Amino acid sequence: MDVLVCVKRVPAPGAKVPLTDDSTEIDTRYLGHTIGPHEECAVEEAVRIVKAHGGSATVLAVGPAEADEQLRYAIAMGADKGVLVDVGEAELDPQATASAIVHAVGDTRYDMVLFGTESADASHYQVGIRVARALGLPIVGGIKGIDFDSDGSAVKLRREVADGVEVYRVPLPAAAAVKEGLNLPRYPSMPGRLKAKKARIDVVPYTPEPGGLRKVRLRQPSDDREEAIVLGHGADAAPAVVDVLERIGVVS
Repeated sequence: MDVLVCVKRVPAPGAKVPLTDDSTEIDTRYLGHTIGPHEECAVEEAVRIVKAHGGSATVLAVGPAEADEQLRYAIAMGADKGVLVDVGEAELDPQATASAIVHAVGDTRYDMVLFGTESADASHYQVGIRVARALGLPIVGGIKGIDFDSDGSAVKLRREVADGVEVYRVPLPAAAAVKEGLNLPRYPSMPGRLKAKKARIDVVPYTPEPGGLRKVRLRQPSDDREEAIVLGHGADAAPAVVDVLERIGVVS
């Protein structure tokens, strides 16, 4: 079972993301980078599929040369090889990103192609669908369960909906866009990190064509958090704390 996982290099979450002075790009000078949680689950699932059914797991990223870091992280998790589609520093829209992936795949055929259901930064929900259409593959999004038929001819894809669960049975080869919660991704082991450090990353140069979206500007979400109020220090703060507890109905 040969599996391809498409991942994206994104700013590490957990802090306010700074913008450039003209608000057209993310200021990445002091940011760490990672892959999104959906894509991390996709990598984990590919490793499990290969362990259960044989074959290989390939991880592909479209981005700058620095995306090598995210590919090696995926290899440290257990993927077999990495492919970097080097498009330079340009931030591609979903249409251009999908074209770059299709170019890199070429005539190579995979039994399963996995995506995160959305990227952790732009959340366009488009790349997987565009790639699947271009490659002539059936695709289902929002997946939280993957089970293969015993004869390897089809796969059952399960996703949660508001009033239950939907199960799709699609013939292989196929594609799926998975969600966080599909599995519990493993931490890279020390042997895995050593393997990843030595692994060869295949680089595919690609000059992207203009996509269908034009970025106007980026905007920070409003910060609605209330400022913390210091009620006092030590025993002197006790009356103020009691007043707050009485006001919210915890004590009377």
